Amino acid sequence: MKVKKAMLVPEYYREHIQPRLPWLLNNADGRPFLFYSKRGILQSGYSLKQAFHRVNYQNCSCVKALPNPWITEFLHKGLGFGTDCSSTSELLLSRAVGVPGTDTMYSSNRTTRDQYEVAMRDGGCIINFDDITAMDRVPGKFPEVVCFRINPGKRRTGNAIIGNPYDAKYGITYNQIIPAYHGAMKRGAGVFGIHMMVCSNEKRSPYFVETIREILLVAAMLKRKLGIEVSIVDIGGGFGIPYKAGDRILNLEWIGERGSKLLNDFGNEYGFMPKLITECGRFVTGPHGFLVNPVVSVEQKYRHFVGVEAGMLGCPRPAFYGSYHYTEVYSPSGELRTGPCHFTNIADSLCENWGRLTPVDRPRWLPKSIRPGDIMVTFNCGAHSGAMASNYNGWPRLAEYLDQDGTNENVIKIRRAERDEDLFRTVTRSGRFTLPGQGV
Repeated sequence: MKVKKAMLVPEYYREHIQPRLPWLLNNADGRPFLFYSKRGILQSGYSLKQAFHRVNYQNCSCVKALPNPWITEFLHKGLGFGTDCSSTSELLLSRAVGVPGTDTMYSSNRTTRDQYEVAMRDGGCIINFDDITAMDRVPGKFPEVVCFRINPGKRRTGNAIIGNPYDAKYGITYNQIIPAYHGAMKRGAGVFGIHMMVCSNEKRSPYFVETIREILLVAAMLKRKLGIEVSIVDIGGGFGIPYKAGDRILNLEWIGERGSKLLNDFGNEYGFMPKLITECGRFVTGPHGFLVNPVVSVEQKYRHFVGVEAGMLGCPRPAFYGSYHYTEVYSPSGELRTGPCHFTNIADSLCENWGRLTPVDRPRWLPKSIRPGDIMVTFNCGAHSGAMASNYNGWPRLAEYLDQDGTNENVIKIRRAERDEDLFRTVTRSGRFTLPGQGV
């Protein structure tokens, strides 16, 4: 298998986005924002479909990666993608843009009876049980279509982000597989799926083929012991993207070719072939989101700092995981800053020492020519970036814009920036004080 190396700046960026940065920032009133490319997202999504064209395949995009209905809608209408939801609010978002229940996986955990009630309304969805006891919390008539998330335990190793399966909070054990499916059969389920996700942002291509192999072994066991012909095998998401120069990239065609062979061989041996589902979110949207920040300050303390408003506010991954995000800085007119460089730290406005776009122990090699008023762009912010932001320290979250075709006329705001009054709307009214936004 040929290992491909990363190209961190998408091909369309230099031509269609970089020259427009001053206009975009001015259009956003000089405030930081997140910017997504529809063209790039659709290209990544199409590459998934092409890789698995040999089998019955669907990607159910992980809503948590980028929970914006504009994105979910065009992925569904443009590529036929379904959704993978882990909360009732994500289910409501999915339904609001017209994704049918047959294309919606509800992969929740520690799920209450009330949450299952929401899941089963309005056409329902495919329930993916995370634990064998969860079946007891389903109200009313048991769903006909059910999945179980299986944790392979010490049969597989995980990776740095998700950890080892044996230590994970997700999924039933191997000893619980037969009791779980038998219990669902007794409750009235008639269509079954198997779910197994054991990695996150994984860039080793063979890893996903091994997951398909492992899950088909479970399907064979269910056929032998319970007579179940599994209809769905869901290998989850976890398809990684490169964040650093020189990172390997997934060989999708290789994964698709070998995974499809496993499925076809299984079908020839057992007389039925399940539909393959992935839940790729990061892989589809991640490389096509950009955090745009005006540079607020350049500071020399014991260490050198470049100050921006939105670090954890727009991309918390460096603070949470020590993650690396490639960054470029441009002059106010849009020219790339070059020349002699030095190590500097990119710090944000939060009253928290971890409020940075560079981890504390990993400064960034950036040009010495950076000045206040410059434009900083942080790449690979299309997934688990704005979605993970919070209102910590009372900061309103950022606006989001969608570039539909590379022209200014077709840039649309798909989420307005929060305002201070938005943060107080849920505070109960009191005669002792008045808060902005109360009574709105």
